[in-house]
Amino acid sequence: MNQAVIEQPGAADSNEVSRGTYLRNTWYQIAWASELAGDATLARTILDTPLLLYRTETRIAALFDRCPHRFAPLSKGRLCDAVIECGYHGLAFDASGKCVRNPHGPVTSAMRVPAFAAVEKHDAIWVWMGASEDADPAKIPDLSYIDETPPTARIQFHMPTAANYQLLTDNIMDLSHADYLHPASLGGIYQEAKPRLFKRGEGIVIEYTHPSVTAPGLFQAKIPSPAKANYWIEVEWQAPGVMTLSTAVVAEGTERTVRDEIYALHNMTPETATTTHYFMCATRRDMMEDEGFTEMLRPMLAYAFMGEDKPMIEAQQARMGTAEFWELKPILLKIDAAAVQVRRALDAMIVEEGRAKEAAL
Repeated sequence: MNQAVIEQPGAADSNEVSRGTYLRNTWYQIAWASELAGDATLARTILDTPLLLYRTETRIAALFDRCPHRFAPLSKGRLCDAVIECGYHGLAFDASGKCVRNPHGPVTSAMRVPAFAAVEKHDAIWVWMGASEDADPAKIPDLSYIDETPPTARIQFHMPTAANYQLLTDNIMDLSHADYLHPASLGGIYQEAKPRLFKRGEGIVIEYTHPSVTAPGLFQAKIPSPAKANYWIEVEWQAPGVMTLSTAVVAEGTERTVRDEIYALHNMTPETATTTHYFMCATRRDMMEDEGFTEMLRPMLAYAFMGEDKPMIEAQQARMGTAEFWELKPILLKIDAAAVQVRRALDAMIVEEGRAKEAAL
């Protein structure tokens, strides 16, 4: 692959977007559905905002995790009959954030906690961090491949990572790192692969194809050496950090079918400017009822992401410190084209949203 230097973005691409500035009128995955089972509560921070989640009979509650009285975390309280009671002084709030009980006197209109729209879709819990009237579940990216896959063929992870979410997005949009960071499992094909970068609807797609290659380590059982494989992989990004990685490895000279294709969600939800909730879900179309095969794959995937990607990207963030990405004037190669396009697209969305908010004031 030709690693020619590509043009750096101009100041207009990034100057209006500072660290800790996020796209807000969009859905963010905050958890897997299994993390909020039954009467469980979940305290989790996204976009620098601490939230408390729980289920009622009719909805998922997502409340700002701070009592307006003495600012204690509501997650330190008690959930009973769809009402969360502050564990400090007993004020109680319903799923809309309204105070429904004050043991020390009357309930006033000021006794309210901010509430956010939340829904379950594609086996995940999503929260809308902007204006709730715009929170249309149809705006959640189509991840129906998760719904179409039985639990026996799903591998899900939640990987908290001490790095900015855009560094993790860069990592998936530039898969050439696999030749060096994952040589035994996922690498060995990208230097000679043919890349293609294009748009699909509102998304950005990077595709790699190689018609004759030794299958990567994870696919050796399917196409063992010295036989050659036809390798195809693409990553589709949708704002703010939802990526679907699709791949297929078949015998050289063979066309792939839907049954050969593997789909994996890589979803980056910012916790803070330097920490991220990384959600991953791998699915497949073959051997879907073979739970033993799934359990064999699980530790392999866990090692690739938790044992190789995570420590490298956390070290990258630590070396960058508090500096903005573009402030450090990175040398950009041709392999960075997809990641740069994604950064520019997201920056433009954040700037546009900020200007619209200012205009409305």
